[in-house]
Amino acid sequence: MNQKTAIKRMKRGDLSGLEALVRRYEVEAVRTAFLITRDRALAEDVAQSAFLRAYQHIDQYDQDRPFAPWFMRSVVNAAIQATKRRQRELSLDEPVPGSDNGVTFAALLTDSAPSPDDEAEHADLRQKLWDALEQLTPEQRATIVLRYYLDYSDDEIAVRLSIPPGTVRWRLHAARKHLQGLLWRFGWNEE
Repeated sequence: MNQKTAIKRMKRGDLSGLEALVRRYEVEAVRTAFLITRDRALAEDVAQSAFLRAYQHIDQYDQDRPFAPWFMRSVVNAAIQATKRRQRELSLDEPVPGSDNGVTFAALLTDSAPSPDDEAEHADLRQKLWDALEQLTPEQRATIVLRYYLDYSDDEIAVRLSIPPGTVRWRLHAARKHLQGLLWRFGWNEE
């Protein structure tokens, strides 16, 4: 079922429309939320809640505009709020709750089939980068995720976060400057 049909069905109260949109956007929503919250279970909850809110508020959606930006803005905003509410920070080196084989969150973010040489070469840098990202504010992390993970422009980020483009540029600048200082402190310098 195509997106427009799914949305029309949702507007009529038909859950099959929601089901089609979940199949289409679930992975992207959970990944985006995870990159902001740094907690897999929380990211799944954020995505699920965003889908339910989309269903409940589908009448507010303008069908002349693309669905993905409208929906992903909801995911990003919910992930920021959930991260702010969360009191405890979780290390990426801790095992995923319910994982019998000790899989860590960091392992979930890596390529599923990296070569041993590539993994060894990038492990130290990846850890330093994660350590640095953990020290950014949720708003800065969200901006970094939208720019470098979802590849959105300043204007697209501004729309999704409901902030002026100048604020987007300021957040990106501040986040990059903060990351640069942290990475330098963590002992990583470009050669």
